[in-house]
Amino acid sequence: MLITLPISELIPGMYVDSVVKQRESIDSIKIKTSGLVRNPSIVKRLIVEGVLELLIDFEKSDVSVPSKYRDKEKSQSKSEVANEVKPEKEKLAITVQQEFIKVNVVYEQHNRKLQAIYSDLTSGLTLNINTLKEIVDDIVSSVFRNQHALTILTRIQDKHSYNWRHMINCAIFSAVFTKYLGYKQSIVQEFAMGALLHDLGQAKLPQGIFSKNTTVSGSETIVIKKHVAQSLGLIKGEKGITSLMMDMIVNHHERLDGSGYPRGISADKLSRPARIMAIVDVYDAITADRPHQDGDEPINALRYLLANKQLFDAELVQLFIKCLGVHPVGTIVKLTNERLALVLEGNNLNPIKPKVKLFYNAKHGHHVTPKDIDLSEASQKLKIIASVKPLDYQINLSRLLKEHLLL
Repeated sequence: MLITLPISELIPGMYVDSVVKQRESIDSIKIKTSGLVRNPSIVKRLIVEGVLELLIDFEKSDVSVPSKYRDKEKSQSKSEVANEVKPEKEKLAITVQQEFIKVNVVYEQHNRKLQAIYSDLTSGLTLNINTLKEIVDDIVSSVFRNQHALTILTRIQDKHSYNWRHMINCAIFSAVFTKYLGYKQSIVQEFAMGALLHDLGQAKLPQGIFSKNTTVSGSETIVIKKHVAQSLGLIKGEKGITSLMMDMIVNHHERLDGSGYPRGISADKLSRPARIMAIVDVYDAITADRPHQDGDEPINALRYLLANKQLFDAELVQLFIKCLGVHPVGTIVKLTNERLALVLEGNNLNPIKPKVKLFYNAKHGHHVTPKDIDLSEASQKLKIIASVKPLDYQINLSRLLKEHLLL
């Protein structure tokens, strides 16, 4: 039985008859071979080489046909099977680890692409809007497969690339949050695109302001505020820019009490997209490392948003916390047994009890055998007592994520 599957559904034990679709690029190697997928490293290699869809021969496979394909009518074409909208239950079947294999590579590729676009704009070149659309397509597709993998990657910090990482991270958080709020995928893509574009105008301002390791002065703040108008200028006349995206760009620095900029408008004139973008923008700005400051822990950023009801929509902030969790994925937490654990999956019903991977003995200062724990289980007595900074325990977060999430 031959079935076309997206690369996200490929697992060891499946027999690849042929590659149906592969992303074209100068550096990619065209994959033409067939054979049994024996281990996760083969899946990772296919992802790196840009494979998107494969034809699987289940008569030669060591695994059974996925249940969602068993009852399809024989007359249904393979293309219809590959492109149908998947029910939410089936999307969630993709684990954090499976999705992380894919996005671990893609996330850094997108950061490099956006860095190149940013540099081009700084040099006076025109905007490549199509590349931005490709980035958004990949982000939203990943979020709809499993939202946790990309959210975890937003925890990797690099203060020297804050400008473009901030834009990509905001696109990720916007996609995750609006999906949680129930928006359909096409609207989620608009939110993600608006978030990706919201600070692009900074590329047209003096870059020394953003790279200095001290707090900006009053006159520099006035210059920075011009980035809103610069962002609008960059996207003027571009195809596919919607009113929702424009709203997010224009109003992401406005506040409910009228204290924001550039127009100082207040709550009655601020739409829901503008309020969502304000929350996402501030959350990532607080948690990210920047040249002049180290990022704070997510829980403190959430506390800030919650405490400033005069600035941010209180109802949306509460929903944002439920969406991300009190301890968002990618956060390192200390448990009541003096062990450190990595938060892998949130719990919308009980945000203080996520799924974690225990990995470190904080009392004696050494790594231990990793163990997955669901803190929401009735029999589970362990609780989170605090979030911790990786460097407080000399932990390299990037290396830790790869060790525990790359199968």
